Amino acid sequence: MSRILPLDQGHRLPFWRRPEAFLILTAIAMPLSFMTWSALLDNWTIEAIGFTGVEIGNLHMIREIPGFLAVGVIAIILFMREQVLGVVALFGLGVATAMTAWFPSFSGILWVTLLSSIGFHYYETVNQSLQLQWLKKESAPRKLGMLIAVGSAATFVAYMLIMMTWNRLGLGYNTVFMVSGGLTAIIALYCWLAFPQFEAPNPQRKQLILRQRYWLYYALQFMSGARRQIFVVFAGFMMVEHFGYQPDEKVALMLATLMANILFAPMVGRAVGVFGERNALVVEYAGLTLVFLAYGGIYWFGWGVALAAALYIVDHLLFALALSLKTYFQKIADPGDIAPTAAVAFTINHIAAVGLPLPLGYLWVQSPGAVFGLAAAMAVVSLLLSLLIPRRPEPGNETIFAAFRRQVLAD
Repeated sequence: MSRILPLDQGHRLPFWRRPEAFLILTAIAMPLSFMTWSALLDNWTIEAIGFTGVEIGNLHMIREIPGFLAVGVIAIILFMREQVLGVVALFGLGVATAMTAWFPSFSGILWVTLLSSIGFHYYETVNQSLQLQWLKKESAPRKLGMLIAVGSAATFVAYMLIMMTWNRLGLGYNTVFMVSGGLTAIIALYCWLAFPQFEAPNPQRKQLILRQRYWLYYALQFMSGARRQIFVVFAGFMMVEHFGYQPDEKVALMLATLMANILFAPMVGRAVGVFGERNALVVEYAGLTLVFLAYGGIYWFGWGVALAAALYIVDHLLFALALSLKTYFQKIADPGDIAPTAAVAFTINHIAAVGLPLPLGYLWVQSPGAVFGLAAAMAVVSLLLSLLIPRRPEPGNETIFAAFRRQVLAD
C-alpha cells in the first residue's frame, strides 16, 4: 500500500483494485468479526462467566470507551493516512475477535473487548470518512445502501454456517470466534497488499473542528448513540435471559434480520435519494418509538417471544435508515471537514454510549421495561430533532431555521 494514486484515476485499475472494491471488501470483513462476536457474546458470557445485566452493562461501557475516544483519529492521521489506519484497525479487530474465548473471566473479557473495540471504532470512524469522500453526493445514498446489503450478505453466510454446523459438528465458541476473526484479519492483509493509497481531491483538515452550523448533526449523533446503545446492549440480552435463546436460535433470528436487510437496504438507499434525509429519519425515529414501547410491553404485559423476535427484525430494518444521517452531513459539510468531523461525531455519538450501560444495567435488574421506556423517550427526542432538517440541505441551509434567518436579514 505504498503507492499513492489520485482517486479520479482509480477507475483505470482492474475492479479488484479500485476504491469501490476496497469499500466492498472492508464492508464484508468488519461484520464477519463484529456481528459474529455480537451474536454469540450474550450466550458465551452467561454460560462461561455467569453474566447478569450488571456485568453486561459494565462490559458494554468498557466497549464504548474507544468510540468516545475516536476523536484521537485526528491526531493519528497527522502521520498515518486514513486508508492505512482503517486497514490496521480492521486487522486489530480480527485478531482480538479470534482471541475472545481465550480469557473466560470477567477481567479477561473486559481486556479483549477493549482491544477489539479499538479496532472496530477506529475502523468505523475512518470508514465513514472514506465513504463520504470517495462517493459522489448524487449516488451516495444508493451506494451506501448497497454496502449495507453487502455486509449483511457476508454476515448472513457466516450465520448460516454457524446455524447449520453448531450442533451437527459440536462447534465451540472458541472455534467460531477464531474462524471469524481470522477471516477479517486475512481480508485486512489483502487490502494492505492489493490496493494503492487513494488520494481524495479535497485535502482533509487535521485538527479538531466544531462548527456551529453542524449543531443539528451533532445533536442527532448524540441521540443516536444513546438509544442505539440500549438496543445493542439489552435487546439481544433479553432474548437469552428472558426467553432462553440458545446460540443456534439467536443466530437463526439474526439470519432473518440479515435477509431482510439484504433486500431492504438497497431500497432504503434509493428511497433516501428520492424522498430526502428528513423524511427518512422521521420514519426511522417514529418506528423506533413504537418498537421500544412494544419491547417494554413484553415485560409490562407479558407479551411473547414471537413478538420479541419480530421487533428485533423491525428494529434492525429501521436502523438501516440511519445512512440518511451520513448523507445529510455530506450535503451540508465543507469537503475538507469530513475526516475531522467524522471523528468528532463518533465521539459525540459515544458520550451516552459510555455513560448509559452501567446505570442501565442496574435499572435492568430492577425493571427491564423501564429501560426500553427510556429508549422510546430518546427516539421521540430524535424525531423532533429530525423535523428541523430542511428538505434540501446544503451549506448555508443546514436547518429549517436557516431560511427564516435569511428572511429576517433580508427584511
